[in-house]
Amino acid sequence: MDHRIAIVAGGTGLVGGELVRELLIDPDWDKVYLLVRKPLEWTHSKLEIILTDWEKLEFPEKVTDAFCILGTTIGKAGSKENFKKVDLDYPVRFAKVAKEKGVNSFYIVTALGADPNSMIFYNQVKGEVETEISTLGFSSLGIFRPSLLEGDRKEFRLGEKIGSKISFFINPLLIGPFKKYRSIHAKTVAKAILNLAWSSKKGKFVIESDKIQSLGSGTARANLENLI
Repeated sequence: MDHRIAIVAGGTGLVGGELVRELLIDPDWDKVYLLVRKPLEWTHSKLEIILTDWEKLEFPEKVTDAFCILGTTIGKAGSKENFKKVDLDYPVRFAKVAKEKGVNSFYIVTALGADPNSMIFYNQVKGEVETEISTLGFSSLGIFRPSLLEGDRKEFRLGEKIGSKISFFINPLLIGPFKKYRSIHAKTVAKAILNLAWSSKKGKFVIESDKIQSLGSGTARANLENLI
């Protein structure tokens, strides 16, 4: 596909930052729009920053691929209500506007265990956003469910820091059906998203953490049919 143009929501977070970097160095994408709430200090010839008010979302024309990496924690959000606004309301709004603007390919990161019927609030919200976006009729929809994320965060999260230390010892023990519970690096998730988007495959793809690991490998594009 010629003249592919990406738009990214949540591109300053752990996975989002890695994804933006991958998009900027990938020759298949001519332009990358990044929705942010405040100006960034870094620039790139392919990058255009859009200062965004999520209550009045503006969307550029001719975008081909939309990527949603929005997410927070209840602790950072301050309440369950604010958490749902960032992890459910904003992604759904982003997806609806993308669909209205003619975007056919949409990719979103949720979480392992996402289920609208889950007793765990976090997983329930992640499941709800998957359900709502799945009804919008994108030609290509990629849903990525990573487990515990590894990488260098800007902010310190004690729980994830502890989890990362434990994962170092636990990951090798998680085999077979438990392999999807291994921690995964943010860069691997970003590469997996980009590889699926690159393929332009039609349909809905729900990709759990063990499959993300394979899809984010350096040889994924050569073996894409066997990975999804």
